[in-house]
Amino acid sequence: MQILILGALVGLVRLAQAQVGGYGQCGGNGYSGSTSCTAGYVCASQNACTTSSSTTTAAAVTTTSTTKAITTTLITTTKTTAQTATATASSSGAATCTGAFSSISASNFISSLHPGWNLGNTLDAVPDEGSWNNAAVVASTFDTVKTAGFRSVRIPVTWAYHFTGSSPDWTVDPTWLQRVSDVVDMVVSRGLYAIVNVHHDSWIWADVTQSGANLTMIEEKFYRLWYQIGTKLACKSSLVAFEPINEPPCNTATDGAEINKLNKIFLQAINDAGGFNSQRVVTLNGGGQDSVKTSQWFVAPTGFSNPYAIQFHYYSPYDFIFSAWGKTIWGSDSDKATVQTDFQLLRNNFTNVPILLGEYDASPTNTEPAARWKYVDFLIKTALKLDISCVLWDNGLDHLDRTASTWRDTNSISMITKSTASTANSLPDSTEDSSATTQSSSAYIFHQYGTAVAAYTLPFIFNGNTLSSISDSAGSTLVSGTDYSVSGANIVFTASYLSKHLSATTAPGLIATLTLKFSGGASSPVVKIVQWKTPTLSSTSAVASSVSGSDLSIPITWGGLPTIAAVKALTKSGTYLVDDWTVYLGPIQQARTTYSGQYNWDSSNVILTSSVISSVISAGQSTVFTFEFFPRDNGVVNAVNFTLTV
Repeated sequence: MQILILGALVGLVRLAQAQVGGYGQCGGNGYSGSTSCTAGYVCASQNACTTSSSTTTAAAVTTTSTTKAITTTLITTTKTTAQTATATASSSGAATCTGAFSSISASNFISSLHPGWNLGNTLDAVPDEGSWNNAAVVASTFDTVKTAGFRSVRIPVTWAYHFTGSSPDWTVDPTWLQRVSDVVDMVVSRGLYAIVNVHHDSWIWADVTQSGANLTMIEEKFYRLWYQIGTKLACKSSLVAFEPINEPPCNTATDGAEINKLNKIFLQAINDAGGFNSQRVVTLNGGGQDSVKTSQWFVAPTGFSNPYAIQFHYYSPYDFIFSAWGKTIWGSDSDKATVQTDFQLLRNNFTNVPILLGEYDASPTNTEPAARWKYVDFLIKTALKLDISCVLWDNGLDHLDRTASTWRDTNSISMITKSTASTANSLPDSTEDSSATTQSSSAYIFHQYGTAVAAYTLPFIFNGNTLSSISDSAGSTLVSGTDYSVSGANIVFTASYLSKHLSATTAPGLIATLTLKFSGGASSPVVKIVQWKTPTLSSTSAVASSVSGSDLSIPITWGGLPTIAAVKALTKSGTYLVDDWTVYLGPIQQARTTYSGQYNWDSSNVILTSSVISSVISAGQSTVFTFEFFPRDNGVVNAVNFTLTV
């Protein structure tokens, strides 16, 4: 048994043999998948594939022509060069500010950030704002964010493609600096806190782990960049904090020491830039912003007066968050213990330092609702118990539809923005046992096409609350005792009520949405009524060599929810096409592939990526792909097969 467990654990950290979908994650904290993307996209940087507590009066900025003397031996040669380049490139030197700055402790600043929201895939897009899946940011987005209950915005910024000079100048385009400054003003003018960082540069030019990395160049450029950011933003109010670099790659103690050095260079640069920067809160990074590497190797710089916090990111468990290997369940005691241990160990190592969880996510795009709500509920409350503030990652495809100004999963947002460490939220129950062969979820009332309508029972986790009311998407309130009843830990919907929405021949799809209100807690879960039957594909086979080199889109007629739950890949000889170690996982995970790596979908197609097609050709065996849907039944009924032949 110990050998089997070890094999599974080793497999979980192996490099997934897959591609990443457009705008999907390729790299980043906790990521163990491929860094190649689906056809038509490139992995330009981590996290992204892209196509080939009081406010202050705004302060006026003035500058002095005197170049600030270097007062440390931080990186003597590199720093001197960069500092001289500042004076050479511009007649102005460090900023001086008029107006007031209301100093704030790091502890008060971090506690004021929660709950926070990330402006992802926007100013951090490569090569420019608007290059990815979001339009240029507009001020009204932050009204939506504030109205939802968020108190802060982390503003990821990629600077790599906005330099107009080279060593030793490294001048940043002033238009880009102004754009970032304008977005910061959009945030703080609404009373929201802001964090500005250096984002995908961590993989584009500042990766200290690369063989032969030019550390002198990285340090020089890093100082020069932060000196210019610091000068431009020097007179922003105390609502604005700085973060040196997002998820810097880190593999060894030597890498960790270099990242500690970058933290110090960052502090030197912003302090040299003048203005209010010596009083400004900063959130410093450990390796990868990973909790374990941070605990191992982070050492706070000395010699600076800036109030500081530590920022880490958390996308764990990887297989659940990124829908890998058929992991569509979460919530067991073991699952919860892992989150608790991960957070507690970090807090134990930094008992007196404010800690910020700067990125976390469980996307409504690709995680099952009941499992997602259990995860969000537990993560938020665990973090708050340990005085860890949380900033939700949102890439524009996950949570906020910025065009429509609507949230895709209002229940998750409600739990994030309204829960405290002790909030008792009521949650739909769902499968948690990894040995299960089917998956249940009380976030749905599933009715199979062609069958008679009957009463339907949903197990619920009431957490001491009582059910106050149920309303449907048409605005009607259900009648207790007639439309539904509560029996112990179950909500039972009557056949007479469900027959108002369903029949044996009702067309498959989402039929209605029910919103449940409880006497306590921040949660208002929804239950979706779904008519389902097995979907159909326009074709059931293709020759692998004939579709090699690009993704294969297979038209589908959806039979219920228009999403894929999982995809199994078995060769004709019965071997697992990829990730053979999944034999050690539960039945609904064995031989399953990875979302956005080996499969994807859109409104009309299921998609096999060019990477998985290449795997079939390399294996030299025809392979059957079993597309599984919700409700999951281990491919027995609610699934369709597609064969790639060789």
